[in-house]
This record gives sequence, C-alpha cells and structure tokens, in this order.
Amino acid sequence: MSTTGATADPLAALGGLPGVAESVESVRKAVDRVYGHRIMRRRSPEITSEAALRGARGSAALSGADWALEEVRRRTDFGGDDEARVMGAALRLTAEAGQLLSIWRQSPLRVLARLHLVAAASDDDRVGRPRQAGEDADEPLVELPLPGAAEVSGRLEGLADLIIQGSSAPALVTAAVVHGELLALRPFTSHNGLVARTAERIVLIGSGLDPKAICPAEVGHAELGRAAYLAALDGYVSGTPEGMAAWIAHCGRAVELGARESTAVCEALQRGAA
Repeated sequence: MSTTGATADPLAALGGLPGVAESVESVRKAVDRVYGHRIMRRRSPEITSEAALRGARGSAALSGADWALEEVRRRTDFGGDDEARVMGAALRLTAEAGQLLSIWRQSPLRVLARLHLVAAASDDDRVGRPRQAGEDADEPLVELPLPGAAEVSGRLEGLADLIIQGSSAPALVTAAVVHGELLALRPFTSHNGLVARTAERIVLIGSGLDPKAICPAEVGHAELGRAAYLAALDGYVSGTPEGMAAWIAHCGRAVELGARESTAVCEALQRGAA
C-alpha cells in the first residue's frame, strides 16, 4: 500500500471504498452478537482462552501445519518436525499478542521485531530484524514477487507512521491493511504469515473492536481456505480500489467466522458440553 498521496488519512480513505462500509457493519454486528451472549457475563476468560487456541491452530494451518484442534490441545512438545515448530510458533505468538498492545501504537516496528523473535525462537542473527539486501524470505504459501530490502524498509516505516499518527478508519480497515502489507512485504526471513496474522489480531484487540480477543480472525482465514486467502491478497497487492476492497471484505468475513466460532463455544458451555 502506498502511504503517500493527497489524503492525510489514507486508511480512512479506504473506508470509503465500495462495499467496505457494509463489511465493517457486518463485522460489528457479528462481534456484538458474541459479546452479547449471556455466557460471556460469567465465563469470558474461558472463551478468550479457547479463542486463542483456535486462532493459533487456524494461523498455523495456513502456514502448513493443519492439525486437528484436539491434537493441538493434547500435544506438549512443539520442537520436533517442521509442522510442530510452526504450531509452537503460532501458540507462542497468540500468547505474546496480549502483552504488546500498549506498545503497538507507540512503536509498531518494535512489536513486529518482538513477534518475529517469539516466532523464530532462535539466536540466528537474522531474527528480529527486517531482511537485508540479498536475504530471502521463507514463506512457501505466498509466491508473489519478493520486494527488495530497500522497499521493505521504506514501506515498513510508512506503515509505522500511519499507526503512530492514528486514523479515523474503522478497526477492520486498519487490521486488514496491516495484515496485507506484512504479507505482501514478507519483511522477515521466516514466519511472515504468522507474524502478519498476529499483527492483525493486535489491531483488532487494541482498537476496541474485540477487546477480550474472542473473535479470532485466524479461524476464519483458515476456514475460507488458502486459495481464497491468496486470491484476496492478490487484490491487496494490485493496489486497485476493487482489489483493496476485496481484501478488506475477506478479512471482515474472517472476523465474522471467528465470532461464529466463539458463539459455538458459548453455546457448548451453556449446554455444559465443554
């Protein structure tokens, strides 16, 4: 996303794209429904905990570790094969997200560096900083041309400026742009998809749209499937109004599906089945 141009608030301008207002309103209604469930008054910490687990599972599935929920719940060792390490990274990121909310608006680049450190869990000197010239990004899901280090640096700074300055844009729009920009740039040498989806989560929580973290968009992204995810990302990368609106709508649908998932958890708890 270009952060230069005539408008002082490019994120707010995206909110005026055709169909975006409808997506924003649909998301708000879905979130309000789950927050209004009567089980939330008594057992919201359980819903939050379950949403975190399911969100991590969904994010890991998009990064190649598509495990059954019960397998994630059962396992304690996530250091074995590649899939186990991906799942472990997703779980660590979900746990870390809530600790970084207060820092995000002041220093988003610091938060992104921390997320990469948490995901990679390695002392490799490439961890926790953007890619440098000549370094590749290991993100097999995304096959788009990889931006060079100079472009990554400039666009990350532009994204950080937008977040620090603040915007009147709806939370969904900001979250979608953060997610799309990070996925398009793949600024780190690894774990970019996991980091991008965690950053989306941070925006949705920190904005006040989902303050208790009970509407995991990662669940929805996984349910919609890799093909739809990548097709929507193509729209974001195109930079066209239609493409940007389609990506925002896709992210909105993912949040709605996350809300639906937690509504089902509420219903199960109410029945005494979970």
